Amino acid sequence: MVNFRKYVSSVAVLASGLFLAQSTVSTVLYSQAYDNQKSNLNLPSPIAAVVEKTVLSAKELVDINVNTMMTDPVLKNATWGFVVYDPKTKKVISSYNENTPLVPASTTKLLTTETALNLLGENYRWMTQLEYSGSVDENGVLNGNLYVVGSGDPSLGTNKAGAWSYRDIVADFISGMSREGIKKVNGDIIIQTALFKGNISRLPENVVWLENNNYYLPVGTTREINPANEKLIVKKGNTFSGEKKFFYVSPYNSQMVFADKYEGDGILTTKLPDAPAFLANTLRATMIKSGLAVTGKVTPKMTDATPESRKLVSSYKSPTLGDIIYYTNQHSDNSLAEALLKTVGFQSKGDQTSESGRIVVTNHLKEDGFDMLGLNYIDGSGLSRSNNVTPISQVKYLTSLMDEKYYKTYLTSLPIGGQSGTLKRMFVGTGNGQIFAKTGTLNKVKALAGYMKTNSGKTLVFSLLVNNYSGSVDMVKKRMEKILEPALDL
Repeated sequence: MVNFRKYVSSVAVLASGLFLAQSTVSTVLYSQAYDNQKSNLNLPSPIAAVVEKTVLSAKELVDINVNTMMTDPVLKNATWGFVVYDPKTKKVISSYNENTPLVPASTTKLLTTETALNLLGENYRWMTQLEYSGSVDENGVLNGNLYVVGSGDPSLGTNKAGAWSYRDIVADFISGMSREGIKKVNGDIIIQTALFKGNISRLPENVVWLENNNYYLPVGTTREINPANEKLIVKKGNTFSGEKKFFYVSPYNSQMVFADKYEGDGILTTKLPDAPAFLANTLRATMIKSGLAVTGKVTPKMTDATPESRKLVSSYKSPTLGDIIYYTNQHSDNSLAEALLKTVGFQSKGDQTSESGRIVVTNHLKEDGFDMLGLNYIDGSGLSRSNNVTPISQVKYLTSLMDEKYYKTYLTSLPIGGQSGTLKRMFVGTGNGQIFAKTGTLNKVKALAGYMKTNSGKTLVFSLLVNNYSGSVDMVKKRMEKILEPALDL
């Protein structure tokens, strides 16, 4: 816990510092008047800052900034917690409300993505295969069925993390059929995957439906949906606004969904959780357009008591799990995080529910010695306001990962201050290239947790979670930078 003494340099000391440039001020005077200056939010003048640094340690400067923020109008009525931790000494350097359970927003993804790395390995890939049953006659007619066999690839068709587009996968499948001499299919295209079957997902409890005027739905049934058929239900936004807001309702499941991108003319780029179904329908449409006739329809077959003998035509490999986790954390991708939650549930429990995923993640955390007191893990992405974690448990958890063989991959997946991902516009000056952390943002929630490389070459671990602040997100970001920047001198 921070020792909230008030360190101030008197006017006399400041003045002497100006005239005695070659001497070092060795004492810090305490002024009772400082108590009456708590509401002064202006940053110190450059001269005062130089003198202050000559007489105060980096730790003291961190503590002072934390103390100042307690009376800052943006944070004084907020609930927030902070820890900066030395992984070598296993000691807290500075902290405030470190044991308070707080809404972590998307820093929840730190738990989800690490669990996936731990259980599956960074080189894990998903396979999506095209197979056929029956036989091909001398005229190139397949008297049998085509099978699209999925394995729950969360990146399928998304172009995320280097994943192929649906068009590229379909082209590869059709090339495979050509190699097999198939010119016509006298049968159905069957979707066969036990993973994520149904996918009739309601959002986790207390999830944020409306956030910054956007609606979010990370998963849901969107079988056989072409994005062009989605219905835009609000105008594109204020002409003078740089940020456009997009909404749509799926006519197939009557749920509100968030569109990632608006491309004009009523076309929306949407999330397609039922990717194998969309892939199979795209395959059939492309086959027909290219003159490769198919007599049957696209149909799902989740279970098969008497499976047909089948031959592999083509196989598509997803990007590695390491690549997908890099994309997930850099872009704070909610749909990928929720898919990873289901994936670890399936791999460990044999079913594809979010509940199984939550059990797997929390069991993994217990086995790794995570401080479960104050933890409430509800979803994989951090969209639920029912998620809770304490700052101290986050930093100790992040510290424990530094000994894992996949730590480099995990660290690399985190946005870098001033340089990449969701941290590109923070720490543009001081701290540029030195902060490696996951961000989190919900309405009146801002979070940041990860690692920092200090100016002396140390690696420190930190967590800064702010709930129910006043003002704008940018105002909170500035306060977060002010708290963390002196720690770079530790």
